[in-house]
Amino acid sequence: MPRAPLPVAAAAILLRAGRWSSSRYIERNITAIRSAGIQIETQELTTCEVASDGCAISLGFVDGKGEPATIRLSINQVGALVMTLPGLISKALQTRFGDQTLRYAYPLDSWVIEQSTDPAQGMMTLKTSDGFSVCFSIPRAQQSELGEALVATPAAPLRVRAN
Repeated sequence: MPRAPLPVAAAAILLRAGRWSSSRYIERNITAIRSAGIQIETQELTTCEVASDGCAISLGFVDGKGEPATIRLSINQVGALVMTLPGLISKALQTRFGDQTLRYAYPLDSWVIEQSTDPAQGMMTLKTSDGFSVCFSIPRAQQSELGEALVATPAAPLRVRAN
């Protein structure tokens, strides 16, 4: 699979040996956990690849010393990381700016509604113009609630925030 550059500047990745659970999310208080591990400061994320068997991904980066490095994560680890990152980025913004209402929002470019193979579930994919997308499965009752919420007039005036 061809390497794709990631549009990300500096980041810090904490690698911890032998500490993994099979849950869908990373531990809620992971930012407070300190164990014997290796902390790697990164200057730039450079590549993202899918393993030939589809069971893992590799993230290439330049470490704090300017040396190339790679971290390989199983699909389960990637899934847990993906489910955890939105909460972490929101918490980082809220901490940085002292405003608990801040959220990291992605501008919606398009959406697709599809029927799942399970007749009781639908699927909704939200996409940005730069290629980010996320797909949600939605039970029938929740689809109706979402539709009603989208067309309803807000009870209170909306507080507009510039992004």
